[in-house]
Parts: sequence; structure tokens; C-alpha cells
Amino acid sequence: MEGDIKSMSSPLLKLKNFKIKGTIKFGEEVEEEDWEPMGPTPMPKVPTLRKWDFRLLKRYPPFYMPICDMCCLCTFGKCDLSRGKKGACGLDIKKQQARIVLIACCIGAACHTAHSRHLVHYLIEKLGKDYPINLGNNIDVEAPITRTVTGIKPKTLGDLEKVLDYCEEQITHLLSATHTGQEGDYLDFESKAMHAGMIDDLAREVGDIAQIVGLNMPKGDEDAPLVDLGLGTIDKNKPVILCIGHNVVPGRYIIDYLEENGLDDEIEVCGICCTALDITRYNEGAKIVGPLSRQLMFVRSGVADVVVVDEQCIRTDILEETLKTGAVLIATNEKMCLGLEDISHLSEDEMINYILRNRAALILDEEKVGKVAVELAKIISKERKDKKCLPDLNEVVELAKKCTECGWCNRVCPNSFEVKEAMIEAKQGKFDKFVELYKKCYSCGRCECECERNLPIVSMTTKVGEYFIKDMKFKIRAGRGPIQDVEIRRVGAPIVFGDIPGVVALVGCSNHPNGEEEVAKIAKEFLERKYIVVASGCAAMSIGMWKDEDGKTLYEKYGGSFEAGGLVNVGSCLSNCHITGAAIKIANIFAKVPLRGNFEQVADYILNRVGAVGIAWGAMSQKAAAIATGVNRWGIPVIVGPHAAKYRRMYLSDGKDFEVLDKRTGEIMKIEPAPEHLIVTAETVEECICMIPKLCMRPNDSPKGRAMKIYHYVSVYEKYFGMMPPDLEKFVRTEQDIPFMIKDKVMDYLKEKGWKPREKIPKEPTIIY
Repeated sequence: MEGDIKSMSSPLLKLKNFKIKGTIKFGEEVEEEDWEPMGPTPMPKVPTLRKWDFRLLKRYPPFYMPICDMCCLCTFGKCDLSRGKKGACGLDIKKQQARIVLIACCIGAACHTAHSRHLVHYLIEKLGKDYPINLGNNIDVEAPITRTVTGIKPKTLGDLEKVLDYCEEQITHLLSATHTGQEGDYLDFESKAMHAGMIDDLAREVGDIAQIVGLNMPKGDEDAPLVDLGLGTIDKNKPVILCIGHNVVPGRYIIDYLEENGLDDEIEVCGICCTALDITRYNEGAKIVGPLSRQLMFVRSGVADVVVVDEQCIRTDILEETLKTGAVLIATNEKMCLGLEDISHLSEDEMINYILRNRAALILDEEKVGKVAVELAKIISKERKDKKCLPDLNEVVELAKKCTECGWCNRVCPNSFEVKEAMIEAKQGKFDKFVELYKKCYSCGRCECECERNLPIVSMTTKVGEYFIKDMKFKIRAGRGPIQDVEIRRVGAPIVFGDIPGVVALVGCSNHPNGEEEVAKIAKEFLERKYIVVASGCAAMSIGMWKDEDGKTLYEKYGGSFEAGGLVNVGSCLSNCHITGAAIKIANIFAKVPLRGNFEQVADYILNRVGAVGIAWGAMSQKAAAIATGVNRWGIPVIVGPHAAKYRRMYLSDGKDFEVLDKRTGEIMKIEPAPEHLIVTAETVEECICMIPKLCMRPNDSPKGRAMKIYHYVSVYEKYFGMMPPDLEKFVRTEQDIPFMIKDKVMDYLKEKGWKPREKIPKEPTIIY
């Protein structure tokens, strides 16, 4: 058969067991494909999945809380949108807020797509377009998102280029819809935001697969090695190279140069944010300083001799902060040039001399960064041997005495930490409150910017923390990448029927409301309850920066398999895709749902059967907003922390009965509200923990599985709030759903609420009808 994409959506192709073999034409490309019949929506355009989105948005209507009622995006305004007024273009505040969310999701999707394009382009240049995508014998479904969204089964790096072509085209259309005088309906803005999120998911999968196969990173290794994490693991007596950002390529060449020249034990290579995670996936000898929240503290500490930055989540004042310490900086990516001279055309020795004279430069030839960074570190470390970057404790006291106690530091702190109180105590030579501040603070520096005395509050906090907290050494399991097919076969049925109570995914940026402890506390709670806990990016690092009463991190106590009670670090932000990918694989490997160009059926399966929930507990970048909105489109709910509420849009149901079609009987019936919301805010970690078991409930739960989920819902609620969940009656369908161990008290509660069992429970629930 030959034809264009549009013709392939013929109803004939949707017939059960209808198989096609032959030639399928994508634009000008022609491929032989016979691995699976093509589904109805390969390479979906912006409106292709609109009907699916509207189904979700009908059940989970957007809830907006605009923080600003002005629009300043064009010079027809600025426009006051308060009290029901419209702007010069006709948009009201509701549509404007939906437009802002779409813009954020487009930024996030563009960021990941550009990152992946860079990786694929680089690897094709080095390895060729025909370099095979082989994730090992345990992974046949190598790219579940790509298969489902595009209908392509990528076999080579060259195939990944086609997927990125598609992503870039879609982002262009989506972003253009935010221009003045384009989209004018809030639901359509939301549908487009979901499309952007799905594209973001797809682009991340492409990027991570490319770097896994091209750089030989772990391929779903359940026993990925434990690697060093934390400021205390860095040997300050050696020259130190610090890599910050998300793109592993410059760090790869630094590692290679060290190995080729036998310098592995003489130079410290460490990283912050996702570059750190990916360097340790490339070489377990590298070290992770921590998530992006430790960026300013670590740079201010002056430990790094050479700072190498690539892209994303880097402080934009990194050049200024680096130069203050006497270190040098190398920028390596076109997206972050920092006003520096491009010296890529020079020889490596010329580059070294240039940077010694000018202290910073832009080098876009990443291969040269390896030698330049290492040789500079050897020179600069001697030069900075006696360099003092932080005030000593006596100076901290004297600086604190200059504090006027105006309290603006407390007021501008995003978490309202007691900075002023730490200053007042330090005036007397006491540092307990500063130590507590160090444990929780993510060094955004807003307190410093507001201080009328220009006190270096972050430097003071860093010094106190370094002096009093000696045990900053942790272990984290290196990012393992995808979930193996064999693991999915083991857990598919228990997850779908509820015997494994859920999959809890801790993702997103750090900057948690109360430091690393809270995200680790969430992970520990559900590991002990035999949920599957997965993590990526800064959240994965934050979990590792907390130790229990035995002095061990959760990675040291729990295995890395995708199984009940397993703690799975999939890797960096790009690797987030493997979490969604696992849910898709459950639909495909366990339930035999075809993937190829079959988004709606797969997402419908996940929404109704796969008890997974994402948690983004810290502040969220635009990338995190795109990730959350993308997983929502797949039918996975997300809980966000108080910072994430600042995007001012949630997807909330009214908590009343939902309506589904039971495919088994053909009957439309009312069911419990499961999952109750698609994206919702929790104000406290306790509230978040109590939401998780509830949002893992699915209409397809067996009575045994639902009983287990209700047991956890009741027990966490009693543990943290000392009472029964106030909405429990919504989720108990029949007496069979009530756990035997707590049956009496649950029945007493239900009696008070006037609960009645449901007469019918769907056997095959779907919202596609």
C-alpha cells in the first residue's frame, strides 16, 4: 500500500486483526515497515488529538488563578484584563492564562527538542546515520513513545532525525498559535499545551535513546552502580572541573582526555544538575555535586577551578560568580554564549593561553573542551591554591552585626525561611539557625539582592554549612535508562489489577519547599508500602541527599529494579521519558494494545488501568511544565508543590461521579472519580503523601487491588492527619473493596456517610465512545 498520512486514517485500517504489509510513504521518505498495522493517528497534527483532549478537559476542566491581570505581550496594550475586561485583541483573562501556559509548554518542548537535536546531530556526525539503535536483548520495545506517536520504529540514529523533524514542525505551529489574533478559545489553548507536552515527551525519548546507544550508557541496567553524590565527595586537594547544565557531550570529552592521559586520579570531575547525572552514566568515576539548587553555593565555595557550562538550568550570572572566585569559565553551547568571544577556531594550546589571559571563552568545538578544561584546571588550581572565597566564621559574625533586621530577606524568600533570625543569632556567635538554613536553602540569592546592606547572605550561609556539616557524602544509583520488557511482564498484571498499589514518579526541578528531606520522605513512605518509586533529574539527586537513621541513603537500602519496593533512578531530565514509556509498555506488552500511531487507545488504557502518579515537588521550569502537561495527555495525574501553583492552572474534576463506557457490555455507566484530578496542588508534604494513594486508584482495579489502595489511603491519612479520609466513601465501590484489617471502622465511617454500594462496576472502562 502506498499513500499519504491522511489516507491512512481510513476506517478500514481500524478493523481488528487487519494486517498490512508493504510500503508506507512519509513525505518523501519511503520505508519498508511490517512490524505492526498502522493505527489511526501517526504523526498527529495540532488538531488530530483535539477530541481526546476535550474528553479529558470535560472531565478535568482547567482551573485558573491568574497572578497578574495585565497582558503585556504586544504594543496594542498593555491591557487590563481584570473584572471581566477584554484586551485589545479580544482575549479575556481566562484565555490569556491558557495562552501563557501554552507558551511555557512550547518553551519547554523547544528546549528538550533542541537538546535532542544537538545530541543526534553530534552522534550522527561521529557514528553515521546508519548507527543501529540497540538497547540490548531485554528491550524489544525500544521507543514506546516514538512508536505510539509517530508510527515509526527507529532502527538507526538517522531514523531519529525524522522524529525530530516532526517535533520541530509541531512546535512552530503551536507557538504561532500564541501570536496576537490567533487562537481565541481557552480549551483550544489547553489542547495545544497538551500537544506541546506530548511533543516534549517524544523529543526527550529521542535524545535519551541517542545518547544511550551512542555513548554506551546503561541500557535498563537494574544493578546500575552506586556513584558519589554531595559536596563532601569532592577532593579539594586536586584540581576540580565543574560541569553545569544538561548536555553531556563536553563532559564526555573531559572524561576521555583524563583516561587517555592517565589523569583519572589526579583531577576531580564533578557536575551539577542533569549533566552530572549523565556524566556518571558515561563514567561512574565522575561525581555529582547535587541538583541545581546547590549551584550558587558550590560556585561561591570556590572549590571549582574550571567551570564548564552547556545548556539549561544554569544561573545566567554564572560568569560573574565564577570570576569572583578566581576560577575560569568555558561556555560550550550556542544557546548560552554569555557574551564571550568564540575561540572555537583556535588550537587547543591557543585556547588555553586565551582563557588564561581573559578568564573565559566560548568554545563550540566540544572535542577541544576535553584537553582545554583539564590543562587549565592543572594551571588554575596552583594559581588559586591560597584563594579565599568565603568569609571565615568571625567575618560572618561581623557581617551579621551590620544587619538592620529590616526583615526584607524573609519577605522575599520564596519559602519564607527565617533568614533574619539566623542573622540575629549569628551576631552573638551562634550559628544553629544558619545551619538549619543551609540544609533547606536553595541559594536563589533573592535575599542578597534585597538586602539594604548588601550582605553576602548566600556566602555566609555556605560558610556556616561547610564548617558545621561535615557529612555531605551520599550515594545515588547511576541513571539506568529504560525499563526492561521482562520487568514489565513481571509487574504488568499486578499494576493493572492493583496488586501493586501504584507507581510513584518523583520528577522535576529541585528547590523543594523544605530541602531534600521532603522529597526523600515521600519516596521512603511509598517504598515501605511496596509501591514502585521512580525518579529522574534533580528529584533523583535530592532523594539521594538524605540519610536515614542507619546513615544510609534510600539508594543504598532499596534495589533498582522496576518492581514493588524498587527505587528506580532512570537518569536525567531526558530520561523522564522512560517513566511514561513504562506505562505505555504495560499497555502493549501486558495487554497487547497496539502502539503504532495509536495514541488515544494507549492513553485511554493508561488513564483507566495504570495506577501511576507524578510528583513535581519543587519549583518548576518551563520544561517541567511541559513534562507535566505531556504526562497528563497520556492519562497520568500529577501532584505539584506550592511553587508549581504559580503557573496558575490546574486540571481539577468536581469530585463527583465520572461516566465511562463498559466495552464488555456496551453500557454507559457512572463510576467513582478515579483518578480524581489530572494536575493538582498540595500545600504540604503531608497533603501530598495523602493524595498519592488516592490518585493511584483506577476504574479497572480488582476488588483486591482496590482494597489495598484504600488501605494505604486510610493508613497515610490516619498517620499524618489522625483521621479517616474525608472523601473515602467516593472510592469504596462495594464491600469487597474494604480491606479486611480495617473493615469494622471503615464500615462505621461509611454508615455515617450514608454510603451505598455501586450496583455495577465496568469490566472494560473507556472514555472513548
